[in-house]
Amino acid sequence: MAEECNHDCSSCGTTCGEDTRRKSFYEEPNELSKIRHAIAVVSGKGGVGKSLVTGLLSVLMSRKGRHVGIMDADITGPSVPKMFGISGEIIGNQAGAYPVSSAGGIDIVSMNLFLENTSDPVVWRGPVISGVVKQFWQDVIWNDIDYLFIDMPPGTGDVPLTVMQSIKLDGIVIVTSPQELVSMIVEKAVKMASVMKVPILGVVENMSYFECPDCGKQHKIYGESHLEEIAKEYNLDILGRIPIQPSLAAKCDAGQIETVEAEFLQDAVEKLLAAEKK
Repeated sequence: MAEECNHDCSSCGTTCGEDTRRKSFYEEPNELSKIRHAIAVVSGKGGVGKSLVTGLLSVLMSRKGRHVGIMDADITGPSVPKMFGISGEIIGNQAGAYPVSSAGGIDIVSMNLFLENTSDPVVWRGPVISGVVKQFWQDVIWNDIDYLFIDMPPGTGDVPLTVMQSIKLDGIVIVTSPQELVSMIVEKAVKMASVMKVPILGVVENMSYFECPDCGKQHKIYGESHLEEIAKEYNLDILGRIPIQPSLAAKCDAGQIETVEAEFLQDAVEKLLAAEKK
């Protein structure tokens, strides 16, 4: 006779229709993949520079001798291939598909690498887009990757939910801008990470200031930064402040992000490297 249920699911060795334990939705990557760390770059709104931060972190970690991959999960607005100056089509076989490598050896998968014309729109509903993101994880062969950076679309919708449920992330990096309303946007990202039980590595502020090339004075184009108070309120590490630099924008537009020095993100790199030693 089966034992009477005491409703203490944590100590129960069986499952039943009343099992309240949280079930894992994590998906395994392709059986030929080897990924040591997966990190998502997120924001509660668009236009703050997630793709830029993803690209720069990837370049800096690659310079540290790490084999880096980028999963461009912004299916309807992919920009990573252009920043890295890569084109062509993803190739594959029965075992899976293979990323396209940049000049610096960063492996990249993006929707634009599947399109015949990169300016063609991807007009799909959310469930289809989420399915493609899962395929980027499960069907792509990520060969011996130290860091897989995942460039997320804005907000807290289908794709961010799919990534946080399906991929065991080592953490997320939140990208912000100086506007005061961003504190609300950061809070959304923080709360989503908390609900999904994903650690937050820290926050990067983009478009922090413009430094005059003639006098060297810093101008706060978008107003005074609220980064310190936001970081204190939500107990976040500040990983860097990216200035407004026309030369940086020009290099990204020209597909030359791998030539950017990006010393303003060294704190982020040091945090990632320090985590390896733990």
